[in-house]
Amino acid sequence: MKLLGEQRPMTSQNFYTSQRPRTVTVTLAVAAALALSGCNSGSEPTQNVSSSSSASESGTPSPTSTPTPTAAYRPASASGPAENVPVPVLPEVAKTETKEGLEAFTRYWFELLSYGYETGDVTQVSAITSPSCAMCEQAREVQMGWHQDGRWLGGGKVTTPTVSTTFRVAADGNYQVAVQVSQEPLSYYNADGTIDSTEPRPANSGSLMLAVYKDGAWFVNTIEPIAG
Repeated sequence: MKLLGEQRPMTSQNFYTSQRPRTVTVTLAVAAALALSGCNSGSEPTQNVSSSSSASESGTPSPTSTPTPTAAYRPASASGPAENVPVPVLPEVAKTETKEGLEAFTRYWFELLSYGYETGDVTQVSAITSPSCAMCEQAREVQMGWHQDGRWLGGGKVTTPTVSTTFRVAADGNYQVAVQVSQEPLSYYNADGTIDSTEPRPANSGSLMLAVYKDGAWFVNTIEPIAG
């Protein structure tokens, strides 16, 4: 398999890309003065002196801090790549070796996959995926390769309508998770904003994730298409 930058890799008919190869052309400070009162030694009292009583009575409003606004997300278009893409966050339950934990982890994994298409950043997903997963590596090459030399990808968002597992360890030591995967059409933008090509929305596909729980975390060994 040639690296992207030379040729778009062949991919499985699943949620990643089509099989068609193509050449690559991703203070509070309120001051109040005390009123000073004095008396003459004589029988008549003197007037109270309070140089700052008016300021004390009115008070000074407390300054409040203004929260920093969150930069708005903008999807990719002919004007440029996606901006301010939210980084997927691993749910606490996904850190546990439970049925709910494995299913939450699976959804998180596919969110990272989707994040890779929009940003070209595959650091997090690669850290929890075996390089022996062929389909994962093909997707990684597309994501990294097309977010180089001023190019970018548009669309390609991945969602998982259904995730389920029996939470039983198979003979090979893996937990199996059945996943229904849906992906939006994917556009390949050149550095000048023109579209090199567009992959149409593929039919929803079924995939089988094989994962293990080791060192207190889930790890994906491979993902395979479910035939049928």
